[in-house]
Amino acid sequence: MGQRIHFVVDPQGWCCLGLIIFVWLYNTIFIPKVILFPHYEEGNISVVAVLCYYFCSLFCIASLFRASVADPGKLPENPKIPITEREHWELCNKCNMMRPKRSHHCSRCGHCVRRMDHHCPWINNCVGEDNHWLFLQLCFYTQILSSYTLILDFCHYYYFLPLKKENWDVFVFRHELALLRISAFMGLIILGGISRLFYTQLVGIFTDTTSIEKMSNCCEDISRPRKPWQQTFSEVFGTHWKILWFIPFRRRQPLRVPYHFANHV
Repeated sequence: MGQRIHFVVDPQGWCCLGLIIFVWLYNTIFIPKVILFPHYEEGNISVVAVLCYYFCSLFCIASLFRASVADPGKLPENPKIPITEREHWELCNKCNMMRPKRSHHCSRCGHCVRRMDHHCPWINNCVGEDNHWLFLQLCFYTQILSSYTLILDFCHYYYFLPLKKENWDVFVFRHELALLRISAFMGLIILGGISRLFYTQLVGIFTDTTSIEKMSNCCEDISRPRKPWQQTFSEVFGTHWKILWFIPFRRRQPLRVPYHFANHV
């Protein structure tokens, strides 16, 4: 999709990413097998419910993989500094390279990242200027998929009509209750964690501050002009078209905005 590949060698990140993929595979395979397909065959739910679940699952895994392998904004070894922006660049005291203000050095990745928000082990990558929009999509679709899964788990026992026939030769039906309890437990854990993370990310975009800047208390200058929320979101997603903010299958075109910031890390 025209975006540079960025691969981080970090065993801890591989384990976290593998756990997320396992949870996604678990719910993508067993939930349709136990709930969606049997109830669809007996007319309890429509084909729209099945398609919506798979669309949410597809968008979730697409944003996960793209956020994991996308270049977050790694600076080249010899960056070309525009003459008009030289005063807004600084020297990194860790890698001794010039970088734009609001950049930060990631110790796990070993390089500076433009407008770095944080390093996320769950995607085994930094969240920076070029993949922040994918990380937001991942949080958004993970919440939708987790909520959808929990609703299906609940409705399977308390709302849907009992299944008239069950194939007891299939393993999942013999262990249906245990499988759905595991699914509900994982859904609650992920939904709780992702919802809190998504909220902090939205607050950061509304206030035009990164997580690192919040922790370093460098953005308390009330004289700094605030941008409209449409502008800050457009800068993150690389487009003013709001419908494109929800689509992971595209190439981000960064908006031409200066790196100037009143205070910096």
